[in-house]
Amino acid sequence: MFLLGYDIGSSSIKASLVNAETGKCAASAFFPKTEAAITAVRPGWAEQDPESWWEYLKDATADVLTRSGVNAIEIKAIGISYQMHGLVCVDKDQQVLRPSIIWCDSRAVPYGERAFNDLGEERCLKHLLNSPGNFTASKLAWVKENEPQIYDRIYKVMLPGDYIAMKLSGEICTTLSGLSEGMFWDFREGSVANFLLNYYGIDPSLIADIRPTFAEQGRVSNAAAAELGLKAGTPITYRAGDQPNNALSLNVFNPGEIASTAGTSGVVYGVNGEVNYDARSRVNTFAHVNHTAEQTRLGVLLCINGTGILNSWVRRVIAPEGISYNELNALASQAAIGSAGISILPFGNGAERMLENREIGCSIRGVNFNLHGKHHIARAAQEGIVFSFKYGIDIMEEMGMDIRKIHAGHANMFLSPIFRDTLAGVTGATIELYDTDGSVGAAKGAGMGAGIYRDHNEAFATLERLDVIEPNTAKHDEYAEAYAHWKRRLEKSMGV
Repeated sequence: MFLLGYDIGSSSIKASLVNAETGKCAASAFFPKTEAAITAVRPGWAEQDPESWWEYLKDATADVLTRSGVNAIEIKAIGISYQMHGLVCVDKDQQVLRPSIIWCDSRAVPYGERAFNDLGEERCLKHLLNSPGNFTASKLAWVKENEPQIYDRIYKVMLPGDYIAMKLSGEICTTLSGLSEGMFWDFREGSVANFLLNYYGIDPSLIADIRPTFAEQGRVSNAAAAELGLKAGTPITYRAGDQPNNALSLNVFNPGEIASTAGTSGVVYGVNGEVNYDARSRVNTFAHVNHTAEQTRLGVLLCINGTGILNSWVRRVIAPEGISYNELNALASQAAIGSAGISILPFGNGAERMLENREIGCSIRGVNFNLHGKHHIARAAQEGIVFSFKYGIDIMEEMGMDIRKIHAGHANMFLSPIFRDTLAGVTGATIELYDTDGSVGAAKGAGMGAGIYRDHNEAFATLERLDVIEPNTAKHDEYAEAYAHWKRRLEKSMGV
């Protein structure tokens, strides 16, 4: 008995087959092998053809079936993870009307800002838990105003994962979690956010039917089965955006737990057990995968643009030429906690929402030419990244969250002992590192939705924990002092 998980990213489409009994991944595959194209007709725009996602999904499915040797009849459920905040528009024949406006497209920013001001910040935050911002509803408002001939032909609007589920099953539906990430959900009313739709002049009938995150959301059609080599009638039983799904993949379901990634950019995604928001809109709040009317589970999302990209810049520009990341970590370990007074603000990759959309750039503060060397800068870079995480976690704690445990994949910055020890030391949280990914998580989510697993504890009982990093209480004061020093420099640079 196997479970099939898809991860619909903007760079590639990944498929994984998971043995439901052992919880182990039987095979994985992704396409394209080079990064998928993103079309930018104008600066700040970013579009992809949804049909290309389907073509890559077909390639990945064929490859994973070949690699595993699994007969399609053994696949009992399908789960989908997808890039968040995208807009897909289809007509009554389920034909795509225009390229998808994806997550990193910024054309709708002015629309969200006007809605936030006109409707009132307090009203938006209390009902949406966010500013309408550059999310899916605002992207649809852009289409309505700028492409009315397209808008008039729209039958339903969807997120990228909804589109893939439609292609698999022929049914159009969405989830509460998906609606919340698109700013289509009113948490106070417990219904579609009609006040925002009315403001934008959007017809509520464009919103797809709502299905539970863990439940049957359609079955593979005869046509899709013929294209993919799957068995017709296989149920689709789970769907979630990539960040909620990443948290699920790391078995993060309850208040006090957070999931984190630290690649080029960094994400801290924490679960809150009460409806709340940041009054300054420095973080985003969406319905987590297990949020229901009876049980509040909200995902609080902090995204930091300048994380691993700073570390790679230091390796490329400052460190000795040809040095590996392991050697860079060894170089950084030659400096003590606090990097002898150097602070690096790692914000050189665009405006940071956490800093209220300021673009302050990256800066290196406190360099003494007679004291400091490359090892101090190497450590200060990693500490600066960690301290930006801590700054965001402080915002989450102001919202009433109690962060006790950080779950992360054993990858990217979490491979660095300095990064891990500093994060545990400055937050006081235990870090647990796991071997998993989004498509594997989606497969296990499908197992939950199909009733193959009783709950998430059973689904993730075999999740392989590779390492546990406990906070070093003996060095807590040193970490706290270094962070306070860094924070003062950050606030001074922002004029706070």
